[in-house]
Amino acid sequence: MQSGEIFRRTGVMSLSNVQHIGDTVKLHNGVRMPWVGLGVYKTQEGEQVEQAVLDAIEAGYRSIDTAKLYNNEEGVGRAIAQSGVKRDELFVTTKVWNTDQGYEETLRAFEASRKRLSLDVIDLYLVHWPVTGKYKQTYKALEKLYKDGYVRAIGVSNFLQPHLEDLLAEAEIKPMVNQVEYHPLLTQPHLHGFCRDNGIQLEAWSPLMQGNLDLPLLTELSDKYGKTPAQIVLRWDLQNGVVTIPKSVRKERIHENANLFDFELSEADMAALNGLDENKRFGPDPMTFV
Repeated sequence: MQSGEIFRRTGVMSLSNVQHIGDTVKLHNGVRMPWVGLGVYKTQEGEQVEQAVLDAIEAGYRSIDTAKLYNNEEGVGRAIAQSGVKRDELFVTTKVWNTDQGYEETLRAFEASRKRLSLDVIDLYLVHWPVTGKYKQTYKALEKLYKDGYVRAIGVSNFLQPHLEDLLAEAEIKPMVNQVEYHPLLTQPHLHGFCRDNGIQLEAWSPLMQGNLDLPLLTELSDKYGKTPAQIVLRWDLQNGVVTIPKSVRKERIHENANLFDFELSEADMAALNGLDENKRFGPDPMTFV
């Protein structure tokens, strides 16, 4: 499928309705999620994560993505408290780790994450990986948390189509989000289409390919549009209707990653970027990781 076709079918992305770092997409339950957020994977607890979050909020970001695994939820919470931005203007995501999966275990893990973040309500809670034999009970716990009002949206991370089909066969509440590795070398078009057809918002982790941006096409498009290769990739995410959460601890890069709304990639250039797909992962394969 060409990127332009995705663009037309989803109807979610155009320069007329997305013009700012804080602009949002409506999830299937009506909750609005920012298109761009700050990822804090491998950002150190303490001053480093606090400063990164504060710099991002200053730059206009309103979405922060963390996880129990990242060991920096407390720092994220402190930065949010220090930011001076109203809580209801921010969108905070965290995730239940594999060793905490299971129904009762997940409820306990959520409460621990909530306390570390110093937040009464989490905006999005995700099952971090599809742990065989456990992820359905884990997701049932997420459904309870959602029904009880402790989370505004629930979803999954690293779920491929077989995992989603298995989960949807029993789930009471359809996941609102599926966060997966997604970048020009791993476009996962069938998974993207399945999520779109089922009203599940796709979100990209590792959108900048862990810094592996030295591709000739990215260099060419960077020169053409007067943007960095990172900005080209992040803009490509958005025009494909994918939420993106680039990670950085450098203030200038955090600001650079927010500067995506004064240009638009042509349909031909979108198709060329989609054509880079090699099914190449920089992270683990969900079918063999757990």
